[in-house]
Amino acid sequence: VQLQASGGGLVQAGGSLRLSCAASGHTFSLSNVAWFRQAPGKEREFVAAVRRGDTNTYYADSVKGRFTFSRDMAKNTVHLQMNSLKPEDTAVYYCARKENRPISSSIASADTWGDWGQGTLVTVSS
Repeated sequence: VQLQASGGGLVQAGGSLRLSCAASGHTFSLSNVAWFRQAPGKEREFVAAVRRGDTNTYYADSVKGRFTFSRDMAKNTVHLQMNSLKPEDTAVYYCARKENRPISSSIASADTWGDWGQGTLVTVSS
């Protein structure tokens, strides 16, 4: 299983970016998938996740209403659309996958997720 995140870059506050995570070695659209981020000097932080079989998406409070998680089944890719970006969104963003469906209370823990991509840097200037 390999995950490849892309789409990061430098954007001004209030701007938008769309991150992508492509998968090889499994059918991504059927997986449990998450996005996390890690700012310099800080721990990895939960951003969003979907579980296989769920119709809802889980979001961190800090991004709710601004970020949207989506799947592109035809391309075996997931996306994170990020709007109204703030300087505090600056971080390396990682996609992650888990084979077995996680319980909802464990979704926000990085330890829950077994496969990780290499990360893509998002920098939001003020």
